[in-house]
Amino acid sequence: MRTMLEQGSRATAAVDRQAMPEAGSATDATAGQVSLPQIMRPDAESPKVSPTLRIAETFVSRQGEGRLTGTNSFFIRTSGCNLRCWFCDTPYASWNPEGHKRTIDQLIRDAIDSGCRHVVLTGGEPLLPALVVELVNRLRQQTLHVTIETAGTVTRELTADLMSISPKLAGSGPLSATDAVQQSETSEATSRVPANRPSPAVPPTPGRSQSSAWQRRHEAARWRPDVIHQLIAQAVDYQLKFVVDQPDDFDSAVEAVREIGNVVEDSVWIMPQGTDETTLDERASWLRPLCDRHGFHFCDRLQIRWYGNRRGT
Repeated sequence: MRTMLEQGSRATAAVDRQAMPEAGSATDATAGQVSLPQIMRPDAESPKVSPTLRIAETFVSRQGEGRLTGTNSFFIRTSGCNLRCWFCDTPYASWNPEGHKRTIDQLIRDAIDSGCRHVVLTGGEPLLPALVVELVNRLRQQTLHVTIETAGTVTRELTADLMSISPKLAGSGPLSATDAVQQSETSEATSRVPANRPSPAVPPTPGRSQSSAWQRRHEAARWRPDVIHQLIAQAVDYQLKFVVDQPDDFDSAVEAVREIGNVVEDSVWIMPQGTDETTLDERASWLRPLCDRHGFHFCDRLQIRWYGNRRGT
């Protein structure tokens, strides 16, 4: 009986010695521990599903506005916005948000495959989804330069290489243009809401009652100097871009810069509202001298001049 037990112990020990890899061998996961079979290794488990973001479109184009004008860039346009500007030229990302779920892994691959060293995260409002933090961090880990184009109403714990902030001025809400048209028709137009301000037929509003609700939400959310301060502090570099439709909008932009405080004039860009060259030229005739007088940059919308007002540019 003893002999059989001894033989059994020796056999078990032999099996144990075969199961235990030598220290430093390729199969040694941790010194002094038994390596698991490959199929059971933690790093061999089913891969985690990459988080997704709703994306309206991605495309390669030249940056047409601001400090990096002319730079070839990979654009990622998120879908969804917390504002409703009457002059919005991307209603498919705000008024009527479109798009499909895209994984962060795929967006990273697409950015790398584009061959561009600059990525522009735009919208809509790209800082709305919390997962944008992971997207930005991973893009920058790939040594890609990341610009974030935001209205400056939402903040996230992230770092952008260029934080491009476009605060929305009074009169940018969805009812402003409608009110102007109605006032013009009844000969009650005022200097603050000029009669030649275009109708908000594009983007279309679903109805005045709903527009009224959005007007209140827009006005409550559009101006957040505290958020703007945070975004500037977190960024490697920043620029402020204001959309100006009428001369009194320029006065509002000057006041906004003053209220934000500690803004270098070289970081301020004033952009004419317009989606065709004729409109841009008309506004540039009086806007450019105002910018020169205050030491601000005049910001043309060169993507309109290069490609016209269309998607993917």
